[in-house]
Amino acid sequence: MLVLFDITHTTHYRYHQPVQLGEHRVMFRPRGSHDLRVLATDMQVTPEPLDIRLIQDVYSNSVALVQPQSPASELKVECSFSVEHTGTRALDLPLNPQALQHPFAYSDEDRIALQHYLLPYYDDPTGELNAWARQFIRSDGPTGTRELLVDMTQSIRNSMLYLARFGEGVQTPYETIRFQSGTCRDFATLMIEAVRLLGYAARFVSGYLYTPWLDTGNATYAGAGATHAWVQVYLPGAGWIPFDPTNNLIGGTDLIRVGVARHASLASPVSGSWHGFPGDFAGMFVDVQVRRI
Repeated sequence: MLVLFDITHTTHYRYHQPVQLGEHRVMFRPRGSHDLRVLATDMQVTPEPLDIRLIQDVYSNSVALVQPQSPASELKVECSFSVEHTGTRALDLPLNPQALQHPFAYSDEDRIALQHYLLPYYDDPTGELNAWARQFIRSDGPTGTRELLVDMTQSIRNSMLYLARFGEGVQTPYETIRFQSGTCRDFATLMIEAVRLLGYAARFVSGYLYTPWLDTGNATYAGAGATHAWVQVYLPGAGWIPFDPTNNLIGGTDLIRVGVARHASLASPVSGSWHGFPGDFAGMFVDVQVRRI
């Protein structure tokens, strides 16, 4: 099914007095592929930038390096996109026969390419995370490779409480297990680290979530109105498959990816520096709107 979306993403930093603005790294542009095509893009920066350089980072994400004019009392980045999305038939794509059941082994060549997505980011000295992950392995028979991932996605959605948090940073997987709550990036981080311990290659995805309430008036998904985060797991024969534990979404057209990385800290939509007194910072506002055309 072909779906067209218009996306606007605004990030606005304010300061009580003019400060010196350093270079900022902006990762807003959707990541195109066979299922997602970027039709139009635009970026407006206030104050007028001295320089904008477009690059691909080590993960092949599209990144704009922006040097704003300063001193300035604000930094506003407004991006807009039109995209064409055919979605991912995540539960229909066949797996290689040797990968149908857990555990399975990646080929030697795949392991070379996937190595940094297989290695856990966090240590698990007490085995707490491993124990949490292994509850999804069946004790009464074979465990399906895809079924384990579906069960974990559903369990996070059904058993944990989504709590919006607008500050930077991400909870450790252990904090999310103990609190039984978190943001989308916390849930994604928990699932990534858990499945890595079970032998899956997984990566963090930042992007946009279609927000039906803008079109219908009914709020249905957690994480709408801001950037969103979910998980991709590499399954032999099917490739990178998206799992959103915040909303129990698997594939489909409502997840519009922007950046991928080994950890959430490496996929921030906007990062940069400013120089002044700590009290000069007056706040940040973020607004994301995804409308179906």
